Parts: sequence; C-alpha cells; structure tokens
Amino acid sequence: MRAIRHYHQRGLLTEPERDASGYRRYTADDVIALIRIRTLADAGVPLARIEELLGAGPEEFSGAIAQIDKALIGRIRDLQEQRRRVSGLVAGDRLFLPAEIAELLDRLRAIGVSPRTVQSERDAWILLAGRHREAARRWAAEKLVALADPELQQVYRVYDEAFDWDPADPRLEALADTILTLTGRYSADPGGASLEQTLDDPVPIVQLWSQTIVRPPAWERLDELCQEKATAIGALTTE
Repeated sequence: MRAIRHYHQRGLLTEPERDASGYRRYTADDVIALIRIRTLADAGVPLARIEELLGAGPEEFSGAIAQIDKALIGRIRDLQEQRRRVSGLVAGDRLFLPAEIAELLDRLRAIGVSPRTVQSERDAWILLAGRHREAARRWAAEKLVALADPELQQVYRVYDEAFDWDPADPRLEALADTILTLTGRYSADPGGASLEQTLDDPVPIVQLWSQTIVRPPAWERLDELCQEKATAIGALTTE
C-alpha cells in the first residue's frame, strides 16, 4: 500500500474516489496500470521515466524500453568490471605487480621476513616496476631462484632483524661479510642491491629505494661496511 500511495503522490496512478464505506475502488484499468508501473520500477526504470512511458504508444514504448535495456547492459558491464577490480584486491600484491615480483614477496613472507620489511620492498618494487617493468621482472625472477638457498634465506632474516640493532653492534661486521660472499654468488642481495648495471638510467633505482625503504641507522652502517669491504677486496685484487 505504501508503494501505491507513492505512485498516487507522483501522479503515476490515478487515485480513485472513495465509496460510501470509505474504500477506494480500483478498476481493471487501474490494476493493469499498477502492474505496468511495478514491472518498470522493478526493472530499475526511474519513476520520472515511468510517467513518460505510461503515456507512450506501442512503438514509442518499445523504443524507450530498448534504450533502457541498453543502458542496463552498460551498467551491468560497469558493475562487472568493478567487481573484477574488487576481486583483484584479494590477490593483494598481484593487483599492482608482475607475477614474478608478487611471488618473490610471498616467498619473503614464507621464510619469515617481517611485514615491515616486506612492505618496504613491495613499495620499492611497485615504483621500480612502473619505470623498468621488464628489468624488474627479470631481477625478481633471479632473486626468487636465489632464495631457494637456505643460507640466503637466513641472511634475509638476519638483515630484517638488524633493523632494530644499534649501528655499533658487532654482528653487523659478520653480516656484511656474509652479504659480500653471497653477492659474489648471486646477482641480488637482501639490501635491495645493484640493478644499475642492467639499466640504461641507473640513478633513479637508488633514489627509489632510498625514498621508499625506511633505512634505520643499523642498515645504513651495514651498507657502509659492505662498501668498505668491497673496496678493500677490489684493491687487493688489483695489486
């Protein structure tokens, strides 16, 4: 009844007079009109458009319905695309990153790297892939293969833990030695290391990592130790 009263108020359905008993007596034409209104309303046709359609002839009515149907198809298509995007959010990293990088991040989580460090790497990878997508995919694939090595997994975990270390912690010295050893074995290291040699414009890579990865004093000191040791090794090999 509430809907019928609303139709009366909108002028869609003629409001009959009340009889002696106070009841409204609807004719067969009223019932047919009500059925048409409800059918159109249930189909999503705006009430303002329903009023127009009720007074249309058969040909005009059919044309208008075809237009409404076309608009509904467009809305369904938009909703399906929106649903696809929402569903993609379930995939997490795979919505923003190539499969190789998403798989690498999943692997880091699986070996026990903290969400904090994984998030930092993820942010850097998003920016990196946006600028050097194919190179980033290759590098991520290489890094993923390297992570099959339990020793590299352990280095990643220790590197992650070092986030909270004092920069004077003696363990950084040993970690730097291990990183340099593994750097000679693999093309990537846990510090977000050199991709520069594979790219035409390497400078932004360093900037990307420095801007996105929070680098505590211990990590900064670890970088210094690695550079110092690498320089010393290079000097020895040239003698």
